[in-house]
Amino acid sequence: MGRRLANSLHFAEISEEHLAGVLDIYNYYVLHTTVSFHTEPQTLDQMRQAVLNGDPRFKTYVILQNEELHGYVLITRHKNKEAYDTSGEVTIYLKPGSGGQGFGGQSLQFIEERAVELGFHVLVATVCADNEPSRRLFAKHGFEQSALFKEIGSKFGRWLDIVSYQKIIGRT
Repeated sequence: MGRRLANSLHFAEISEEHLAGVLDIYNYYVLHTTVSFHTEPQTLDQMRQAVLNGDPRFKTYVILQNEELHGYVLITRHKNKEAYDTSGEVTIYLKPGSGGQGFGGQSLQFIEERAVELGFHVLVATVCADNEPSRRLFAKHGFEQSALFKEIGSKFGRWLDIVSYQKIIGRT
C-alpha cells in the first residue's frame, strides 16, 4: 500500500528491494554524523531486522519521489512493555542532499496520520541534541520537548546529549 501526494512524493511500505538503499542512507549517518549513535556500519541483515520486523503496527515506509528513494520513516516500539502499546517512536532518515525540500515535514505528517489510523495515542522522537534540523522539524510540527539526557553517548571523541520530543495524537 502506498500513498501519493500532489508533488509526486510517495510513501510505500518498505520491501526487500529497498533494503540496500535504506542501508546506504543509514550508514552514511553512522559514519559521518552524530545523528545515529551506532559507531560501526550496519549490515544488510541488521537493517532487515530493524525495518522489516513483521509487526503490523510498527512499520517502515520508504520516501519516494518519481520512484527515487529519498529516505525512510518508521514507527517503532517505544518500550517493550504492554502499557506502552499505544506509544510509538517515530524516526525519519533522509538521503544526504534531500534535506530542505519538505520531505521531512511531509513524512512526519504521513506517519502521524498512519499512527492515528493504527490507534497510537502518543508519538515520541529522540534525537541527538546536535541535530538542529530534526529538532526544528519536530518542534514545528507540534512535538514538545519532554526530556534532555546529558552526555548519554560518546562518538567521535565527544560526549553527546539526546533530546526527546513527544506529541499526543489520539484523544481516546
